[in-house]
Amino acid sequence: MKIQPEDAESFVDYLIQIGKFDEAAVKLADIVNNDKFASKEGKSKHQLWSELCELISTNPDKIHSLKVDPIIREGINRYKDQQSKLWISLAEYYIRLGLFDKARDIYEEAISKVMTIRDFSQIFDAYAQSEEKITSAKIETDEDEDEIDLRLLRLENLMERRPLLVNSVSLRQNPHNVEEWLKRVDLVKNDSLKVIETFTQAVQTIDPKLEFGKLCSLWIKFAKFYEDNNQLEEARLVFKKATQVDYLKVEDLATVWSEYAEMELRHNNFELAIEVLKKATAMPSKKSNYYDNTEAVQYRVFKSLKLWSMYADLEESFGSFNSTKSVYDRIIDLKIATPQIIINYGLFLEENNYYEEAFKAYEKGINIFKWPLVFDIWNTYLAKFLKRYGGTKLERTRDLFENCLENCPPNYSRNIFLLYAKLEEEHGLVKRAMSVYERAVHHVAEKDKFDIYNIYIKRATELYDPAYTSTIYEKAIENLPDNQALEMGLRFASLECKLSRINRARLIYTHCSSFCDPRTKEGENLWNTWKEFELKYGNEDTIREMLRIKRCTQATYNTRINLSSKMLVDTQQFVKGDTLQHGDVTKTINPDSIDIDE
Repeated sequence: MKIQPEDAESFVDYLIQIGKFDEAAVKLADIVNNDKFASKEGKSKHQLWSELCELISTNPDKIHSLKVDPIIREGINRYKDQQSKLWISLAEYYIRLGLFDKARDIYEEAISKVMTIRDFSQIFDAYAQSEEKITSAKIETDEDEDEIDLRLLRLENLMERRPLLVNSVSLRQNPHNVEEWLKRVDLVKNDSLKVIETFTQAVQTIDPKLEFGKLCSLWIKFAKFYEDNNQLEEARLVFKKATQVDYLKVEDLATVWSEYAEMELRHNNFELAIEVLKKATAMPSKKSNYYDNTEAVQYRVFKSLKLWSMYADLEESFGSFNSTKSVYDRIIDLKIATPQIIINYGLFLEENNYYEEAFKAYEKGINIFKWPLVFDIWNTYLAKFLKRYGGTKLERTRDLFENCLENCPPNYSRNIFLLYAKLEEEHGLVKRAMSVYERAVHHVAEKDKFDIYNIYIKRATELYDPAYTSTIYEKAIENLPDNQALEMGLRFASLECKLSRINRARLIYTHCSSFCDPRTKEGENLWNTWKEFELKYGNEDTIREMLRIKRCTQATYNTRINLSSKMLVDTQQFVKGDTLQHGDVTKTINPDSIDIDE
């Protein structure tokens, strides 16, 4: 060993082989403590340390020169990834010495210190197996029954404690995990004192800046525990402490305040609930920006819309008119109102017969918000104004509609125009109503134009005569997409027939054919309708012209068929056996008289 110290591993193996365990342990300890030693077998310091721990733990009665406990503990501190193995080795060392209570203490210490579920599971399983073996041995040797019962109770208690011990490991990994603390509360729910102790420990441990989950939910459930046990004063005390916590987000503090008020409501303490929200929304001594995260949430929570909305609801339900109005006005002054808040304010004033005040509230909202957020306010305002005054304040009502439509986006204008037109029909001038419809068809979104034209035509027919709608039909055909324009054209032609304006109807069919693909269902419908029209009102010349137009249309859309033969078939199918009806005269069409090529 003096000449070749690098062969120390061989010497250790020889000492173990001849049973000199103490001397082998001492030599192996020297190797481990020698930073300059390089293993010829390629073993790492970690492997050498593991061999030393295994040697001294499996031969406890033969090791006298080394202090086993400090050596293994040093390995536990040094090699974190081998903690479970080393803890088990230390416990087994005492078991082999017959010191079972000491081994149990080691296991308990281990499961209270390990940081991973894997290490815990290995140590716990070894602990449980050790207890089972010792208990079985005691039963076989007919030991004192009281001691056997005690050991069985210990084993049972150990198994029952497992979920709580696993939870402890998770909390050692992250003591700021709210969900794990709540799990712990649930595990001890049958013991009120432990529940309180757990909640108290949790709120004292968790750092709001490091929270994993919602710390506010922990405080709320802490207060709920006292509430469920009819200890309202204690619950209030918890809530008051919770409002002083420096949460990361204003919403968390707002949630605490709102839950505090909800608790008072559940116990019919309406005035106390209002006082809670009044305190929560009070102007702080220090002004700060709501969105400035560097400021404490206590200085910013007074602008929480969640709290103000709840405050307004409570005042409306249990407070006076003036107190409720004051709350709504304060919300508007703080510039945190939403369109729904404005609408609620207006409805509240209307319910109390303050109609003009309600209209002023709507106007405030209109000045605050822009389109499309202001749409619901305008909708409510106009409907309420019409319901209140009808046509008695017509000019004022017209001004409202004009102001609304001035900046109204097309997607939101449909219902406004229809309401405006209805006003003019019922209380104004029919001519102005038609003017509103005319404006609407140019202003509304493309998807709404067809419906507006239909309504426009229907109302024009009812308020004037059918001939008045001709101009409307013409504009509709011009402005609508092809498929919708075609439908309008067919209806327009039908109207012209009813008015005995046959030539105009034929011109409409001709015009519609220019943008109608004959291969489509709509195209087929057009030609069939035109055919029936010509059979009833036409002659051989008009039929020949219709077929020529159809041929040109098919050529335009490139139907890729033999046009001449196709037209011949169409002609034969069209005229064979068909008749032209003119008054009392019926004439059978001769197919040979129509020149297809022409």
